[in-house]
Amino acid sequence: MDIVIRATIMFIVLYALLRLLGKRELSQLTPFELVVIVVMGDLVQQGVTHNDFSLTGSALAIFTFAFWAVLLSWIIFLFPRARKILEGEPRIIVQDGCLLEDSLKRDRLTRAEVESEMRLAGIASIDKVAWAVLEPQGKISFIEQDAVSPSRQEDESQFS
Repeated sequence: MDIVIRATIMFIVLYALLRLLGKRELSQLTPFELVVIVVMGDLVQQGVTHNDFSLTGSALAIFTFAFWAVLLSWIIFLFPRARKILEGEPRIIVQDGCLLEDSLKRDRLTRAEVESEMRLAGIASIDKVAWAVLEPQGKISFIEQDAVSPSRQEDESQFS
């Protein structure tokens, strides 16, 4: 029972810590951040199993983590309000070709990181971006000006 309680506490600590660290994809992690995450995994293992190196102790810890992960996914699925708290919300970081500095600061993103993601998406200039949205999973979604312009024109013509 001690292992289940320890695993539960460590799950909560890890979950809170990862939420505080922000939205970053694995591909966006610096080498140091990746090493820190790997080391955290080892530290968690030591904190959960303490001196119990048995197969049963390891299995209990793994099943406890899996239980809490599945429970959280069900909570997120069944209660949409919980999704905002547990996963976060998408955040607009570029609007009509302008970087929103407050959003970038909040998620500790640099202009260079956004521009790198734009290039990977095949967008050459920030001026061509109507919207860039930082998704809760850490990915950045880009909507180009060309994709937005026709619908705006249709909307404007309906009101004329």
